[in-house]
Amino acid sequence: MRGRNLKKSLLTCLAAGILTAANLIPAVPAAAAESRAEDKKQQVQIAKNAVSAILMDAATGQILFEKNSHEKLPPASITKIMTMLLVMEALESGKVKLTDKIRTSERAASMGGSQVYLEPGEEMTLEDMMKAIALGSANDASVAVAEHLAGSEEEFVRLMNERAEQLGMKNTHFSNCNGLPVENHYTSAHDIAVMSRELLKHELILKWTSMYQDYLRKETEKPFWLVNTNKLVRFYQGVDGLKTGFTQESKYCLSATAKRGDFRVIAVVLGEPTSPTRNAEIAGMFDWAFANYFSEPIYKKGEIVQQAQVDKGSPGTIPLLAQDTIGILMKKGEKKDAFTYRVEYVPVKAPVQKGTVVGHVVIYKNGQETARSNIVAGQDVEKAGFGTIFKRTYGNWLRLGG
Repeated sequence: MRGRNLKKSLLTCLAAGILTAANLIPAVPAAAAESRAEDKKQQVQIAKNAVSAILMDAATGQILFEKNSHEKLPPASITKIMTMLLVMEALESGKVKLTDKIRTSERAASMGGSQVYLEPGEEMTLEDMMKAIALGSANDASVAVAEHLAGSEEEFVRLMNERAEQLGMKNTHFSNCNGLPVENHYTSAHDIAVMSRELLKHELILKWTSMYQDYLRKETEKPFWLVNTNKLVRFYQGVDGLKTGFTQESKYCLSATAKRGDFRVIAVVLGEPTSPTRNAEIAGMFDWAFANYFSEPIYKKGEIVQQAQVDKGSPGTIPLLAQDTIGILMKKGEKKDAFTYRVEYVPVKAPVQKGTVVGHVVIYKNGQETARSNIVAGQDVEKAGFGTIFKRTYGNWLRLGG
């Protein structure tokens, strides 16, 4: 009898344990589901007035939030991000210098909308023209610079579209360099984020886009006071660019970037009803990004990732550098050990030019690729002569023989 009671008690305890376990098992998934639901609820409140929007991590290009991000829309003066990108690339290649004098054509001087009232024949340094474009969104300065770099605005626009194609901007076509209303001129929030990220690789641009105010022609009888059209550079911590836009067709647009610590994000909104709404929704996107994510750098821009051999090169070994800051983007609360990375080097033959992309740092989360960043040759490599190759081969043979 006592045995049957003991057996009954054990069965009762076992059943109770099973029920307790059954009640506890869903607790973790339910908490995770609740967290995801709350995350989605927060995202619903982001950029709710924008026609299109996107939030991107600048280091990896990962998208944190998007809304109709591939819809083709008129970008207004956000167009000038591509104009400024081509200027920065021309500066880096040595094609132009900031001290170059840019002459204003009659056509450039005739541009309407936002302008710095350049007169036909007036000359201004490229640096001052860039200041006019970045702060004052000057349509006249944009055309003057385009004509200087490419000979004509038409040729410059061709280069803009060519660069857009290279960057994979599939929903973009430019018809002018300044964003004034014109047929067949469109882009998307996603494509704007892509070209904004590319522009940010040229850190000099932040010298102008981060200014709140400055003067043109300061030492002349006609000084012109510039105030940045992007008011967030003054009123939101960490904002240092990039470009606003407005036309009756496009409404209020903005591609903005902000950095806190090692974490830089790009936020784009298109089709906002008012300027205050545009600024508030960009600020809300930044608030959400900084509250929920952080970035931990692996390599700083220009840092040596590893050494690599170059086939038949002189020198035979070169440093491979991070083309841009490479970091791991993590949601707050995530464990770092979920992330790994590896270096992929594509063996190259001499000659190799400094800055040539020769591989990638690939980042994985739980074994799945999440981002890849370029690594570049850290110096020029010439093709080695026969004598150098022979000595190198002979030395290797001796080492192997020993």
